[in-house]
Amino acid sequence: MSAIGAVSSCSCLCSGVWLLKPGMQKMSSFGLHTAARCAAKHYYEVLVLGGGAGGIAMSARMKRKVGAENVAVVEPSKTHYYQPLWTLVGGGAKQLADSARPMGSVMPTGVEWIKSQVIALDPEKNCVWLENDIKVSYKYLIIALGISLHYEKIKGLPEGFNYPKIGSNYSVQTVEKTWRALQDFKEGNAIFTFPNTPVKCAGAPQKIMYLSDAYLRKTGKRSKANIMFNTSLGVIFGVKKYADALLEVIKDRNIAVNYKHSLIEVRADKQEAVFENLDKPGVTEVHQYEMLHVTPPMGPPAVLINSPVSDEGGWVDVDKETLQHKKYPNVFGIGDCTNLPTSKTAAAVAAQSGVLDNTISLVMKNELPVKKYDGYTSCPLVTSYNKVILAEFDYNAQPLETFPIDQSKERTTMYHMKADMMPLLYWNALLKGYWGGPAPFRKLMHLGLK
Repeated sequence: MSAIGAVSSCSCLCSGVWLLKPGMQKMSSFGLHTAARCAAKHYYEVLVLGGGAGGIAMSARMKRKVGAENVAVVEPSKTHYYQPLWTLVGGGAKQLADSARPMGSVMPTGVEWIKSQVIALDPEKNCVWLENDIKVSYKYLIIALGISLHYEKIKGLPEGFNYPKIGSNYSVQTVEKTWRALQDFKEGNAIFTFPNTPVKCAGAPQKIMYLSDAYLRKTGKRSKANIMFNTSLGVIFGVKKYADALLEVIKDRNIAVNYKHSLIEVRADKQEAVFENLDKPGVTEVHQYEMLHVTPPMGPPAVLINSPVSDEGGWVDVDKETLQHKKYPNVFGIGDCTNLPTSKTAAAVAAQSGVLDNTISLVMKNELPVKKYDGYTSCPLVTSYNKVILAEFDYNAQPLETFPIDQSKERTTMYHMKADMMPLLYWNALLKGYWGGPAPFRKLMHLGLK
């Protein structure tokens, strides 16, 4: 499988590929954070699967709860990425290097880093199986395996990325190709896609479209461009307040939107994109492109499909308020790999981490969880190189805004929060287990108005 199809943990990490292996043979050593290339313990009080935003944040919190020596993180990747920055990388506003740090530098000090892949989960026996027939047992398990990208489900990909004019902000291998395609644009269709699957950061497919519009205007090419957003959805955004605002932006920028159109094939050698009309199954349309941005189909990591911890769709089956597994009380889930009915974003992970910390603390004391996750998630909708609509909402798709202003309006302050403040908050607070979302700040802001 191509590296382009790697798992991305919790919206912020482009992780290794998780594959089910039919045969697991002899044991070999694997690396740890505390001691390189030495044998690991085979039991931990808290075992965390995944080194993305959710996994690292929870391992930091668990370290403070049970001690670093009693916590381990299973993660094969050497690099941790702050993926929300890739929208700006694809638009030429940030460098890819700004989004990356060595995995060892974000792993909580003293916590065991097991550089391996999860092959199978056995919650009945409180253990997981890793590569090379290695078994690790636990008292408590936190699953934070992220979401898998499936470019290969589009005919002609991922090999089509070897051609010019095509990119994708969802992969470390292809995000810079987006910027190259934008710079090389001359005349014709600039097409942006949204797949017919769950995705992480559902606003990202159109953020790059607005940045591309701004860039083409700045370089005097906009009059030669026909910008198209071909989305599998039937709406521009799932929350009406922000959808209404985005539709005004789309109208003002003269952008064409084709709903219920799913990308099924890329003929990169001919610069053709083939879409299926979901309202008319089997009916396809072929569009010539001068630039194509692909948002890939996504799904749960392979190790979770048909796993006892997962629902029928392959997502970790957790209580939507406590994040505790519905069947196994010592198993918990966080982030993109779960079946929580909210948008899969880093902001959601932050809010979930605070709730999950509380849940696990009470479970460890044989008490019932009381703190409830309300589905809070956020999507800073970049609409230009200096404007953002800050969408924040809950399980019911109702606005849950932090600031006492109308956040559906484009604002420069919110752009700087997205581009400059949020990365600092991510690296220095969320990953260290100190940021549990804006709920306390929101209360203070709104109390100040009373």
